[in-house]
Order: sequence, then structure tokens, then C-alpha cells
Amino acid sequence: MTTPPLVSPFGGQPQPQQQQQQQQQQQQQQQAQAARDVNTASLCRIGQETVQDIVLRTMEIFQLLRNMQLPNGVTYHPNTHQDRLGKLQEHLRMLSVLFRKLRLVYDKCNENCAGLDPILPEQLIPFVEDDSSKHEDRSASQSRPASEERREILEVNKKLKQKNQQLKQIMDQLRNLIWEINSMLAVRS
Repeated sequence: MTTPPLVSPFGGQPQPQQQQQQQQQQQQQQQAQAARDVNTASLCRIGQETVQDIVLRTMEIFQLLRNMQLPNGVTYHPNTHQDRLGKLQEHLRMLSVLFRKLRLVYDKCNENCAGLDPILPEQLIPFVEDDSSKHEDRSASQSRPASEERREILEVNKKLKQKNQQLKQIMDQLRNLIWEINSMLAVRS
């Protein structure tokens, strides 16, 4: 969670020193908190916050670039240009610091998860089951590989398509029969 930057009393941009102090305080708070909670879940949370900070900084960089004027023969104030250039360089420096921090968090998470057994993605997907067959088939379905289940599903789908085709043919025959009966009744009367 980041705090919004302080705004000068005249409604301008935050002062660079105040930004630096805020950033240093945030980093110190995050480092102190990271020292207390070093489990994988907290590292993931810190990584998520870092990614959010990276996105925020990137948006600020694009905002600065959009507001900058290109030196295309138009007179511009060198002080304003230097000020914006300084802000841009500061944002880029902080962005590189955040990327380094994200890399450290990523490496630490991988290090913490290195000893865990890998779980197949197919096992993480829940399947909807019948309540009656849930208890009986649970042990059997867990022991079957996913490829066998997929093959069975494809076979069932193929049979279902065949049955649907047969039903369609029967409905067409009934429709033709009813039409013929109605035609004969109309001719008779």
C-alpha cells in the first residue's frame, strides 16, 4: 500500500525531497515488515505491491513524457525542461529499484518453493460431480490419469452426437408422416 505523494500548497507537483523522503520511509517500512514476515504468502503480497508500484511509476513516466514538448523549433524554458527531465530520471531510477526488488522477491519465493512437490494443473481444476457418485468414485477418479478421463469424455461426446443425429432423423420422419396424413385428410374432405 502506498501513500499518495504530498502536494505543495500551490497545487503543483510534489517536491523531489518530499518524494524521496516518502519513498525512503516506505522502503524502510516494507523492509522492517519483510524482516518480520518472511513466509511465501507475505512475499507474494510484497511482490504484488511492488508490481502495483511499478505500474504506477510507469503511468507517471508516460504522463511526464506526454506533457513534455519536443524541441522542434518552439521556444521553451530551459528550467522547466530541466525540471521535467529531472523528474523523469528520478522516476526511471525508482523504477529500476522496484524491478530489482521484484527480482529479489521472485528469487526468494522460488527458493522457498523449491522443496515442494509440483502439482499438476489438471489436479487443481475442480470437477462437478453427482452427489451419489461423489463418495464412491472419489478414490477411483483420483487414481485415473487425466488423459484417460479426457479420452472417455471424447467417446461420450461422440456417442451423444450420434444419438442426437438419430433423434433428428426420427423427428424429420415423424414430421413428414404427419404432413402426409394431413395432406390425405385435406384431399379426402
